[in-house]
Amino acid sequence: MKKAILQVALDLLELKRALQIAHEAVLGGADWIEVGTPLIKSEGIQAVRAMRQEFPDLVIVADMKVADTGALEVEMAAKAGAGIVCILADADDSVVEEAVRAARKYGIRLMADLINVPDPVSRAKQLEGLGIDIICAHVGIDQQMTGKDSIDLFSRLTNTIHVPVAVAGGIDADRSGEAVHMGADIVIVGGWIVRSADVTKSTQRIRDAMDKRSHSAREKRSVDEEIRALLLQVSAPNVTDAMHRKGSMSGIFSLCGNVKMVGRAVTVQTVAGDWAKPVEAIDVARKDEVIVISNDGVTTVAPWGELATESCVQKGIAGVVIDGAVRDVDDIRAMKFPLFAKAVVPNAGEPKGFGEINAEIQCCGQSVRAGDWIVGDESGVVVIPAERAYEIARRALEVRKNEERIREEIRRGSTLSEVAQLIKWEKM
Repeated sequence: MKKAILQVALDLLELKRALQIAHEAVLGGADWIEVGTPLIKSEGIQAVRAMRQEFPDLVIVADMKVADTGALEVEMAAKAGAGIVCILADADDSVVEEAVRAARKYGIRLMADLINVPDPVSRAKQLEGLGIDIICAHVGIDQQMTGKDSIDLFSRLTNTIHVPVAVAGGIDADRSGEAVHMGADIVIVGGWIVRSADVTKSTQRIRDAMDKRSHSAREKRSVDEEIRALLLQVSAPNVTDAMHRKGSMSGIFSLCGNVKMVGRAVTVQTVAGDWAKPVEAIDVARKDEVIVISNDGVTTVAPWGELATESCVQKGIAGVVIDGAVRDVDDIRAMKFPLFAKAVVPNAGEPKGFGEINAEIQCCGQSVRAGDWIVGDESGVVVIPAERAYEIARRALEVRKNEERIREEIRRGSTLSEVAQLIKWEKM
């Protein structure tokens, strides 16, 4: 049985970093090196030329995502040293035909990317007839964030076309083995390799899984379980980065220091220390949910203390956020319970019963609705709108992976400004 090809997608902005990562990936067993679209847009066709000079014996893939001027763009990439050029599958047939003519002229191959194609099976058959050499079942990053899956797309193409088929988008070690087991000729991996602190080791894991064609049944989880599992892997700063620096509460701190809180919100509106509704919310909240309390920002009287916290611990509530004050901090800190507040005071208010549970509230500068997702750690608390929770959780994990690679490059002697090329990318 023919060995499947591992293609590493260098979707970076900096050529110097891309070259280093490519060397580490080749050491781990990468077969083909892809100069990703972001790298070509950032560095120009010179990025393809540099990869060819660095790796004279490897296949270099230029992900041009050709949509027009097919012959011109294929010629550019071919003359720069690409052995394969990527074209958008939804490009007009005239563009595809011109690209095919140019590819034949320069002795290279064309890969058609099915990203965003509404009827991928029919279009794949048409492209095969037009002379495309490789079909790529690709679910893009933004689509992955909303739950679309590249393996599912690939499975629809199985046994429908006769040219080699590649699969790309969200592929890790487990999924790479599954893809080869299902018949993929080429597995394209990007973030799982290039954002790793140890690129060589991550590539080896992918290569081993592909060679063994290993696969296991994917665990069936509810959407909430999946969101929670993802958010437990990331930090509050990762989440707000994924939200373009939005969602962060202000003026709040973790009472118990290094703790982690993830869960859907149960909201409480109360007034200046009235602790009736906050305590009643404990009975409303379910396991792994977070009680979020607006005390109107009043910090001179506490609507929360040790007994309420003990009740939460017993129920398995994930945490509490208070736009106001808390008391009994010595007892609460002994519990290591995720409790976030604005202040500490000894005096409590009275249980008068004013306010509401599960109404939309303002808490520490953020609007919070019942069911929104709350993430908290020692850096602070972030609110994620319920309708974007899965997407933001996925994006936050990408942020974390990217930081892992940057952290490794800093350990090797670089600096953050050098890695990020700040001067080049400052806004003009």
